[in-house]
Amino acid sequence: MKTPGPTWQAPTGRIELRPARKGGLQALRAGLWRGLFAACAVIAAAVQAPALAGDSGDEFSTGGNVALTTDYIYQGESESDGHPALQADLHANTDGSFFGAWASTRDRDLDPGAPGELEVYLGHRFDLSSAWSATVSARSHYFLRATQGSVDYQEASAGLAWLDRWTFTVTAIPNAVRWYDYMRLSRSPAWDAETSGQWLIGRGLFVTGGAGYYYSSGTVPAGIADDRPASGYAYGNVGLAFEERHWRLEVGYFLAQNQAQDLFPYPPVNRQVAGTVSWHF
Repeated sequence: MKTPGPTWQAPTGRIELRPARKGGLQALRAGLWRGLFAACAVIAAAVQAPALAGDSGDEFSTGGNVALTTDYIYQGESESDGHPALQADLHANTDGSFFGAWASTRDRDLDPGAPGELEVYLGHRFDLSSAWSATVSARSHYFLRATQGSVDYQEASAGLAWLDRWTFTVTAIPNAVRWYDYMRLSRSPAWDAETSGQWLIGRGLFVTGGAGYYYSSGTVPAGIADDRPASGYAYGNVGLAFEERHWRLEVGYFLAQNQAQDLFPYPPVNRQVAGTVSWHF
């Protein structure tokens, strides 16, 4: 699972390493650098904003992270087909509002034939009390250098959080692509509900966990499927995380229902171990 932005992230990797396909590594790096270039442009504009506006009294900060994961897992499916992926996030915060960009490499042999992804986002966090907060955000997701038809999409999310220990998020995707058995059908609204948490059990050591459910309102035309295709599936993970200064190491066990194969052209990740190491700044 991934959570771009100024928050902690659940594990997004698988420990089993596989050799990259011939030529795939260069393509993945190229996609990542293009994504990082766009992200840097966003943050550079943010850093210049306070200087142009003068001293407004609002708190302004920037941050991000760089991560190496053994498998890019999102909503219970692998978008790197079991291969390692390099990911990065850059964001800026000012008076509760935030915006930034997140980028990742992926397997270009998976639809839509893109070696990288870029996500640009913005939102606002409302402090409800000393422990509780609510967040609303909007994101636009792009597949870089895609060789097939566009599957870019936008989404809007609303979330509730207790400290940095527990979050619950509901996401609406108005233009999600509906797939069936690796066939692209049409676009239709989709929704995702997800909860995640982490519990401190020792110095820098956390128990982590999360669960979610993805639902697509799209239908499969009669004659394409022999049986009734799934409209939704559940996914989740449990694991451990260790933090030391700016570093975070995560290892988790991922689960996903087989119905995920009816909704996405990516390999579902079920009963597999995942691992990610990240540096936060």
